[in-house]
Amino acid sequence: MLTEVADGVFVHEAEFVQSNSVIVRGRDGALLIDPGITRAELSSIASDLDDLGLRVVAAFSTHPHWDHLLWDARFGDVPRYGTAGCAASARTQLAPEAKAEIIAHLDGTGIEDDVPMELFGLVSGLPEGAAEVPWDGPRVRIIEHAAHAPGHAALWIEDRSVLVAGDMLSDVLVPMLDFDGTADPFADHLTALGLLEEAAADAAVLVPGHGSVGGPGAVPARVAHDRAYVEALRDGRSPDDARIGPDARAGWEWVADVHAGQVAALSRRREVSD
Repeated sequence: MLTEVADGVFVHEAEFVQSNSVIVRGRDGALLIDPGITRAELSSIASDLDDLGLRVVAAFSTHPHWDHLLWDARFGDVPRYGTAGCAASARTQLAPEAKAEIIAHLDGTGIEDDVPMELFGLVSGLPEGAAEVPWDGPRVRIIEHAAHAPGHAALWIEDRSVLVAGDMLSDVLVPMLDFDGTADPFADHLTALGLLEEAAADAAVLVPGHGSVGGPGAVPARVAHDRAYVEALRDGRSPDDARIGPDARAGWEWVADVHAGQVAALSRRREVSD
């Protein structure tokens, strides 16, 4: 089911880790951002678009993690954009063995047999430094940064006052740092938070990749929350963060394991540097 969160901007919330897909109405069709997750949900989005009388004319993946690279044939053969870095990383995942690893990673989640891999990852990279998504609709500004994944970008729909944050600014997930792909994941993540705050502090709507849609004031509040977590992790302190504490939202207790994994990754990295 699509929920209209701003004029001509709709969100579909998936059951799997509260993943959000975004649809933006344009002059002649729709921009589809981060479609997913299961075949049934992708089909549901396609049916909802049909009901709205909209056809997909372009798409955008905010970053090259599997759950942001999926597709359904009903959306059509249209440009599927990402940043140059996103597209380059997506290409490395197109080999059969790479796809098999993704399915293996999903083993036990209950959706491992329902993730469509046939049209997975076919993302076209925009030119380096591209400032906006090329399509015939409201201006969608690209805010590229180095946090969480290569070629990650948030999208700022200024005329609708909507920030589509990708895998940033979640109310249920702690910041997940890219320890494998960047020399200083802490600086990269903090820089990204600053970029998002600078661009969209006054956003009326915040749509994270996973979690609840936020209203006015959500961007600076979640930036502050995430900044406190990243700085505590960097400094070796225990974050005062409900997302990993005993009061974590029901069903999200596993986020504490994500945090523990990041603590371990940081320790290994520091042992190597020493």
